[in-house]
Amino acid sequence: MKNSDTKLKSDELNAIANRLKELRKEKGYTNYEHIAFALEMSRSAYWRLETGANFELKTLIKICRLLDISLEEFFQGIKIPNSKLSK
Repeated sequence: MKNSDTKLKSDELNAIANRLKELRKEKGYTNYEHIAFALEMSRSAYWRLETGANFELKTLIKICRLLDISLEEFFQGIKIPNSKLSK
C-alpha cells in the first residue's frame, strides 16, 4: 500500500476515533474506563478504539446503542473523501 493511502486511512480512522471520544464525553462518560465497563470490553480494547484502531461494525452498533444515537448521528460531521478508482 502506498504511503499516501496509509495516511489517508489513518486520517479517516482518527476522525472516527475523535468522534467516538467526543460522543462519549457528551453522554457523560468522562472516563473511557467507565464506557469500556458498560460495553463489557477491556479498558485496553476500548482505548484502542479511541486511538484510531480499526474495529468491527458490530462494535460500533453496540456503542451507538449504549450512547442512544443512530449511526447517522455518529457519522455526523465526519468527512471522508471519495476515493478515485483506477480504471
